[in-house]
Amino acid sequence: MPAPDLVTAELTLTGRITTASNATFLGSIGDTAVVYKPIRGEKPLWDFPDGFLAYREVAAYLVSELLGWNIVPRTWLRDGPFGEGMVQLWQETDPDRSAVDLVAAARVPETGWKQVLEGQDEKGRMVALIHEDTPALRRMAVFDAVVNNADRKGDHILEMVDGHRFGVDHGLTFHSDHKLRTVLWGWLGDELTAEELDGIDRVSDGLDGELGRELTDLLTAEEMAALAARCAALRSAGRFPAPSGEMSAVPWPLF
Repeated sequence: MPAPDLVTAELTLTGRITTASNATFLGSIGDTAVVYKPIRGEKPLWDFPDGFLAYREVAAYLVSELLGWNIVPRTWLRDGPFGEGMVQLWQETDPDRSAVDLVAAARVPETGWKQVLEGQDEKGRMVALIHEDTPALRRMAVFDAVVNNADRKGDHILEMVDGHRFGVDHGLTFHSDHKLRTVLWGWLGDELTAEELDGIDRVSDGLDGELGRELTDLLTAEEMAALAARCAALRSAGRFPAPSGEMSAVPWPLF
């Protein structure tokens, strides 16, 4: 039998993710496992006063699709048991892999990893925050810079068995002010590749076409203008951006 329509078929709740700061449920649409975040369960944020987190999650998916790097799992808006919300395809991760880690500062791998920062743990031992040095994670860092992700925690990166990396939890994106907070600072100042620049160009061009029309219902005009400006600035600089302003450059907690 054909798969049920993911927009109109019944969404059945199967559990709740209690560690999430906003109402987040596990569910199913037929045999398809999904994550459901109803707008009704969103907590107001003083620094993200406009729109809904669910809309930003869908906007992030649309940008991911145009980039062509399959960073965000399929995400869409639909009605559910608690009203309209964001629905996203559930992903089964590889429990034996971690794209971001905390290790003893003296044991940072010499190859294959990037160090982001160093500090002390609760026992006063020196530790380092590191992440994989892979094309998949580089692309995610570019995506975060484009959408102005204010909350790229280590646990918001899903490690798949085949080596692919998905990014999730994109409710804190697209702010018109600089808000980039991420654990993926390992390429700070490095030149962007031709592939990465081409992806940014696709988003810039899309804002004058179908992507722009789709985002109009999800973001404010000011946020749309800021998105276009970020793409232009990244394209002009040709490098991974650096932190700016007085806010923390990494989210807290880190995971």
